[in-house]
Amino acid sequence: MNNRVNCLKCQFFYITWEKKFPRGCKAHGFKTAQNPSTLVLRSSGTKCLYFKQKENNV
Repeated sequence: MNNRVNCLKCQFFYITWEKKFPRGCKAHGFKTAQNPSTLVLRSSGTKCLYFKQKENNV
């Protein structure tokens, strides 16, 4: 079973301007040095429940 969520494909993921915490999650409201979904999995033991696929406007 694969519990990984690709944050790059999530509409809540964003890049910050902070060197120590370059990745952020708007749904969870935090910034991190690693992939936000990895931190969520490590903290809660479950995959991110806020993941929402980005819409392609191309």
